[in-house]
Amino acid sequence: MTMEPNPTSDHILDWLEGSVSFFPSFLDDPYNNSAYIQEYQLWDQGQDISSQYQTDANTCSPNATNSTTTIVVAASTTSTTSLEPYGSINLPLSDLPKKRNATDESSLKPSQSHKHKRIKSRPMNEADNGDAAVEGTVVRKSGGNKKGAAKANGNNCNSGNNKEGRWAEQLLNPCAAAIAGGNLNRVQHLLYVLHELASPTGDANHRLAAYGLRALTNHLSSSSSATSSGSITFASTEPRFFQRSLLKFYEVSPWFSFPNNIANASILQVLAEEPNSSRTLHILDIGVSHGVQWPTFLEALSRRPGGPPPLVRLTVVPASSSTENGQNMETPFSIGPPGDNFSSRLLGFAQSMNVNLQINRLDNQPLQTLNAEIIDTSPDETLIVCAQFRLHHLNHNTPDERSEFLKVLRNMEPKGVILNENNMECCCSSCGNFATGFSRRVEYLWRFLDSTSSAFKGRESDERRVMEGEAAKALTNQREMNEGREKWCGRMKEAGFVGEIFGEDAIDGARALLRKYDSNWEMKVEENSTSVGLWWKGQPVSFCSLWKLDGNGPCLE
Repeated sequence: MTMEPNPTSDHILDWLEGSVSFFPSFLDDPYNNSAYIQEYQLWDQGQDISSQYQTDANTCSPNATNSTTTIVVAASTTSTTSLEPYGSINLPLSDLPKKRNATDESSLKPSQSHKHKRIKSRPMNEADNGDAAVEGTVVRKSGGNKKGAAKANGNNCNSGNNKEGRWAEQLLNPCAAAIAGGNLNRVQHLLYVLHELASPTGDANHRLAAYGLRALTNHLSSSSSATSSGSITFASTEPRFFQRSLLKFYEVSPWFSFPNNIANASILQVLAEEPNSSRTLHILDIGVSHGVQWPTFLEALSRRPGGPPPLVRLTVVPASSSTENGQNMETPFSIGPPGDNFSSRLLGFAQSMNVNLQINRLDNQPLQTLNAEIIDTSPDETLIVCAQFRLHHLNHNTPDERSEFLKVLRNMEPKGVILNENNMECCCSSCGNFATGFSRRVEYLWRFLDSTSSAFKGRESDERRVMEGEAAKALTNQREMNEGREKWCGRMKEAGFVGEIFGEDAIDGARALLRKYDSNWEMKVEENSTSVGLWWKGQPVSFCSLWKLDGNGPCLE
């Protein structure tokens, strides 16, 4: 049965109780909060940057009304400190949108008291031509014009896969490399330029610069609490608004709706192959959908030939908030706001679909200790595991928690395992230095911000802010340890699974769904039809795969 590409139809929206009549108060002015606005200080070259440098990455530059046409970051000719040569970075920005004028978003305008306090002891040479020269860093500004100002509201989508147009990365990645190499002077230059250009309400480049600047300064800071300061995430929202934000995002972007659609179709495919239709269906949900995935599935289940199973058990393993040595360990998109519990709404929706649904939440249950006894499965059930965007949180070094967890899943003897994950390289400290890992995190966030800008057609909204703020956790999360599709497939095979070919319904339904969205999205069927990839502007984002037990493999202990 093909999953229809209509995840936000009216009757499914009904599963949310009531309507959102208000937004959290902090969303009215999220970047002008004195609790997390910090002074921008430039350190002395002899000081420890990890404890002395603090910056305000949350507010707009006082020069926001001017467009930046050329940025030149060159070695200082006046510094007495011996530095490694690093050449220059020339970023022609004449064709790129300006930094968003702070007055365009009245709710985001910094208070006047911070306007001149943000940059303290800024080393600047006077320039008669309006250029700001900062010890070798030259930021040339041109007068504003309506054409350039209008560009700030656009998608800038043509630069999505054009490295020359992605100027934020050309500042963030060299800055991370300079931090890793201890080149304090260059770090100072690049942070200042980033501060001048970063904006939380511009195009994807400006937003990436803002989130990246915050992440870099948090990395340099000695304060562990700085990691979450100024961020708008799922956990900081009101439950009803949180659910509305998810539904809106599913409506405009396939980032999650595409893998969820394939997962639902895969469950129906496995269920259709079972000879005994009277068995209980038991789904182990290890994901980040926060319940939004399941209404569409329950509707399809009710329309299945022969009707739904006599009982559908949904065991949910939600992620739990975690920190380690003061560092953020939360997987992006995994932690909802306090008080959010979709179980009652989903049970009511299931009843309207004549589906006998039972939900069991395993709160505060680490994946590392999950087993068949905890989920209370039995041989009389059809057990299907749905793991989406959570397993990359498991360590893959020593100990290898990923391989061990896959072995645990194998011993549960499920009829099928759906594995959907980010299709990107790992950015943990064991797979490269700080600069390498940070550049990979930046690449991940760029694809999200660029695609989300297109999804919202460049328009600002509270829902967009929340989704982007949650995605930006990838820059600071120490457990964001992705792996490419090939490595995940290798792990599954080693654990005793074999890839299953997706049926025509799953493939056709995914293609039909993707036609709803921006034309820069594409799907690629790989691994002999056992894997389906989601790509944005020619670059991989995620993959979906279906697995069954390898009948020739032993049960792994």
